[in-house]
Amino acid sequence: MRLCLAAALVLLPSLAFAADAAEPVREIMTTATNNWADLANDNDNPPDYVDYFNDEFLKRLYSKDFVAKYREAARYPAYEDGGSPFDYDVIAMGQDGCSIKDLKIEAAPAAAGVTTVKTTFDNTHCFGERAADWTPAEVDFQVVEEDGRPVVDDILRPQDGDPGSLKAELTEIAKEGANPQPDQEGISPE
Repeated sequence: MRLCLAAALVLLPSLAFAADAAEPVREIMTTATNNWADLANDNDNPPDYVDYFNDEFLKRLYSKDFVAKYREAARYPAYEDGGSPFDYDVIAMGQDGCSIKDLKIEAAPAAAGVTTVKTTFDNTHCFGERAADWTPAEVDFQVVEEDGRPVVDDILRPQDGDPGSLKAELTEIAKEGANPQPDQEGISPE
């Protein structure tokens, strides 16, 4: 009996984490769904866009390593008047899209301290006819436990065998921003 109780106490924290691993993902996907909600209806007054990487979200939803990489990349915004290093929606994976529908969120069992939370959704339904081999968009979140709570450590957008790591993209943006290359005609960027 004592052995069973001891085993239960050891397993309880990991079971609790597994049950909550999708929590930050649900919040991010709710934000994405709201951001894209009225696009298919040609709404002249869509809801305010909420940045997936605003200060509040960075404090609560992402790992310290992810936040450090994001902040370094954000030093090199994609547009002069913006603060984001991205020129596209990293969750919807583009600049154009439809409202998000048929969203599914599924957490896999944790492995080596990481829980992969897979999301699939349809954000191309308003584009008209699709190819016969069309599949829903997939975005996978690597969730870890940090300071006793689940946080997103990476966002993967798998396509054509490439895992599409957002952390790797952030690292590349920071590297290119810190070491700008001359343009095609040999003139350095301003």
